[in-house]
Amino acid sequence: MSKSGSNSAPKSKTSNADRISASAAKLRFLKKLRCTLNFEKQVWAAGATHVAGVDEVGRGSLFGPVVAAAVILYKNDDPRHRIRGLRDSKLLPAERREELALLIRRHSIAWAVAAVDSARIDQINIYQASRLAMLYAVQQLAPAASHLLVDAVRLDCELPQQAIIHGDALSASIAAASILAKVERDRMISAWDPVFPVYGLASNKGYCTPRHLAALREHGPSPLHRQSFSPVWSAPIPQEVLGFMLDESISGDEEPVAAIAEG
Repeated sequence: MSKSGSNSAPKSKTSNADRISASAAKLRFLKKLRCTLNFEKQVWAAGATHVAGVDEVGRGSLFGPVVAAAVILYKNDDPRHRIRGLRDSKLLPAERREELALLIRRHSIAWAVAAVDSARIDQINIYQASRLAMLYAVQQLAPAASHLLVDAVRLDCELPQQAIIHGDALSASIAAASILAKVERDRMISAWDPVFPVYGLASNKGYCTPRHLAALREHGPSPLHRQSFSPVWSAPIPQEVLGFMLDESISGDEEPVAAIAEG
């Protein structure tokens, strides 16, 4: 008995060119979003005057601090200086980020940057450290913010706030914060490159690249690597913890956070 057909659907063929990584797919999605002042206008209309955008960078890095920024671009709906081209810092080339960071620092009402170091990240986890860095940045703003637009999370403070998913791609204020944080963190990590040249920090900024992973396998982590992150703690060569890192008398009750700059 012959079979004249089949109930199974034909299999589609997908070429390697059609397959993209999750990160590439996310970037493709973010590029479709429009970065505007719509969220700011809603808050201004409700009576808030100093609306601050807040964001962090470096959450997925294996090395160094997580850095956050807070920016009050304009007061109410009367911008003093329009800054064109604000968008998620991940979507901008380094040269353009530097240009925009200069404009943001020069023309915004207030801005501040803060960092939480790798030791504190290992103590409280990267999510809590990111929120802490953002809170410290907000607390440095002068004049103070009256309302916060925060990328994806809520902060432990009494200020009215709105958590916006993909906020750095949708809100101009959050985008400005992401740009300042990215430029400052890149500068910080690049400054460590001559100290730890084997990891290629100037090019990878501490993120998980093949060269970085190979260096961790061959040389082990540095004291500034995040020891709680899997590629670091699983490195075959353990890091020899420096004595001063275990000296409780140095840290005392202070939080290991650095105030980078404010304006």
